[in-house]
Amino acid sequence: MKKIILGFSFLISIFSFGQVSTNKAHDVIIEEFLTNCAEKHNYTIEMSEWQDCLDQGLKKDSTVAYLWQQKAMPYFKCKKYEVGMPYLNKAVLYNKERWLSYRAFMKCIFSRDYKEAIIDFDEAIKLYGNSYVMDHSFSFYKGLCYLQLNEYEKAEKLFDDYVNDIYKNRQQLEHPTAYFYQGIAKYELKKWDEAIAIFDKALKIYPEFSDAKAYKAICWLKQGKSQEEVMALFKIARDDAKKGFSINEDNAIYETYPYQMKFGK
Repeated sequence: MKKIILGFSFLISIFSFGQVSTNKAHDVIIEEFLTNCAEKHNYTIEMSEWQDCLDQGLKKDSTVAYLWQQKAMPYFKCKKYEVGMPYLNKAVLYNKERWLSYRAFMKCIFSRDYKEAIIDFDEAIKLYGNSYVMDHSFSFYKGLCYLQLNEYEKAEKLFDDYVNDIYKNRQQLEHPTAYFYQGIAKYELKKWDEAIAIFDKALKIYPEFSDAKAYKAICWLKQGKSQEEVMALFKIARDDAKKGFSINEDNAIYETYPYQMKFGK
C-alpha cells in the first residue's frame, strides 16, 4: 500500500509523541520498566507481563504519564476501550498538554465516542491552538466526529478550512485523506459536482484510492450516469481495495475509519 505522509504534520507528530522529556527521574523509570521490561514482551500474547512491568514502574512514581498511556494503548488495539480509557485518563491527568489531544483522537477513531472527542478537541484547541495529532489537525478530527453525528454543515466547514489552511503552508503536502473527507461532506450534502471534483483531487495524488472511487461512482449514480459507467468504476474500486488500496492512515490497520468502504467478495 502506498504511504503518503504530510511532511510538516508528521514531524510535529514525532516531536509531540516521541521520548522528549525534561523530567530525568521519569526517564529513568521509563527506561527501567518500559524499555527494559515491558518492551521485552509482546503484549498481544503477554499482556499480563506487559502490564506487570508498567505497574512496577507506577509503584515507584504514579505520576509518570507515559506509563499510564502505555498501559492503555494495547487495550485500545484489542478493542477493550472501557478497560483502556481509565488509564488514558490518568495520562491526561499527569500531562494534559501531551495526552489530551491523543485521548481525543482515541475517542474519535477507536472508541467512537464522538461527542466526548469533540469536548476534548475543543479544550485542546483552547489551550494549545489547532495543533496536530496523528498527522492531522485537531479540527480535522472534529470534522470526522461531526460527519459521524450527521452534522454535515459543521463537518463541511471544518474540512474546507482544513484543506485551505494546509495549502497556505508550503511546508505541507496535499493529502488524499483530507480531500476524501472534504468530498464526503459535500456528498452528504448532495453537492454531487463538488464532491466528484474533490474526489478527483484525491485520486490525482493516490490513483488507486478505492474509497474515493466508490463514492465518486455513487455520485455518478445520483447524477443519472448510466449503470454501466457506474458499475465499471465501482468494479475498479473493488479491485483496488482487494489489493489493499484504501484509506492509508497508520491506525487503519486497527480500526475501520469513517466512510471506509467494505466491498465484500
